[in-house]
Amino acid sequence: MAHLRSGRRLALAVPVVLSLTASLGFLPVAASAAVPAAATAPAADGDVLSYVVNTARDARTIESVRRAVTRNGGTVVTSYDRIGVIVAHSADPDFGKRMRQVRGVDSAGATRNRPLPSQATTDEGTPKALSAAEVAAAGRKAAAGQDPLEPLQWDLPAIKADKAHEKTLGSRKVTVAVIDTGVDDTHPDIAPNFDRSASANCVSGKADTTEGSWRPGAAESPHGTHVAGEIAAAKNGVGVTGVAPGVRVAGIKVANPDGYFYTESVVCGFMWAAEHHVDVTNNSYYTDPWYFNCADDPDQKALVDAITRASRYAEDRGTVNVAAAGNENYDLDSHSITDPASPNDGTPSDRTVDPHKCFDIPTQLPGVVTVASTGAKGLKSSFSNHGLGVIDIAAPGGDSTAYQKPDAPATSGLILGPLPGGTWGYMAGTSMATPHVVGVAALIKSTHPHASAALVKALLYAEANATPCTDPYDINGDGKVDAVCKGSKNYNGFYGWGTADALKAVTW
Repeated sequence: MAHLRSGRRLALAVPVVLSLTASLGFLPVAASAAVPAAATAPAADGDVLSYVVNTARDARTIESVRRAVTRNGGTVVTSYDRIGVIVAHSADPDFGKRMRQVRGVDSAGATRNRPLPSQATTDEGTPKALSAAEVAAAGRKAAAGQDPLEPLQWDLPAIKADKAHEKTLGSRKVTVAVIDTGVDDTHPDIAPNFDRSASANCVSGKADTTEGSWRPGAAESPHGTHVAGEIAAAKNGVGVTGVAPGVRVAGIKVANPDGYFYTESVVCGFMWAAEHHVDVTNNSYYTDPWYFNCADDPDQKALVDAITRASRYAEDRGTVNVAAAGNENYDLDSHSITDPASPNDGTPSDRTVDPHKCFDIPTQLPGVVTVASTGAKGLKSSFSNHGLGVIDIAAPGGDSTAYQKPDAPATSGLILGPLPGGTWGYMAGTSMATPHVVGVAALIKSTHPHASAALVKALLYAEANATPCTDPYDINGDGKVDAVCKGSKNYNGFYGWGTADALKAVTW
């Protein structure tokens, strides 16, 4: 699997040293290339696959295409009529090709290579939870008004969130949604702010609101819980403090038990958020099975089309969508990138793509806020993707402590957050940078409750602290340039419009 961005394709979970996992938005700090998934055979005749069929949005066309799905050997799972996206299953390997020939169909394609249900994949690892002694030691260093583990959170003062909290913790009328692997709403740092009414399980492509369906299973990734806590962990004398500890947080589970974020699930996530008045969504993943989706491939084109429609619909309804840039140190403004891990649910192989024509989704979709990661010294994280015209803003996502060591009393260069089961642990990646920006956007919305999504984004960029290019960028000090930053102080490929600022979010 390769979807999380701390996961996003790497999830750094660490005891004291880093431990990387490829698939979520968090990344093992120090890792360079992504870890390819185990090869599997492509779906054969008779395997049931999932498809998205994108149509014109009028009722007559949608109904006609639904009938065509049945005629061509498919079954309609659900239909998002407002955006003209139909989710279907079929065992016919030519189903997508047949549907593309149907009148009224704009695009159609398989969302996966693995048959339903997906097969088991390799374990990504779990961050090591802080010991009772580590929790106690941090608590002894906490100042008045700080939560016990806040002294270890170098990331909060890095964006002036600690100063912002002296003015406001955010509004209970603002809801952020974590579109991810699931959120443990029973965690003591998350429970006080959890919004059940805006939570759901979208794994099937159709929302399930059964109590607890949004939680990760016992063997599933802690990624979504960690992200939720970074955004909105309550300031309640327990554990850590979120960037916006007074807003509400919802969980929209879109990763299946094997960790795949498939298109129908992501479409459902955006649509659910839009229909339930979510103000900001956090997207620390890439949509499987393709890291980059190329417009000249009919299946991949359909995936881009479906998620573009859903994300745009959410933004039109007032939702700000924020996504992780990824953890491979790619220059997304280049015209040639080698992708070694796609399709990650099939037989991956090295393929050269042009990210101007082949898109990381939702990261590169129009309207989506794209976030790069910085470390404890404020430099681009060693793993963070970059690119002039792609990166909108930067925020703390952590880095190897050997590269960017935080000031005491913090001890790790990674990001501390909640883990399922009531514990806390470290992760790193653009997956961790994204919730910091989401938290700042939530504070902006709290300060300007009537602001449109466009205005919230404009304020987010205007209030960012301009951060000049790091030149030369030799993060490991070996005398070799590790990445090239293009642009000016006010807008460049490493930091976009700058580093997010929580204090300006509540004072401007």
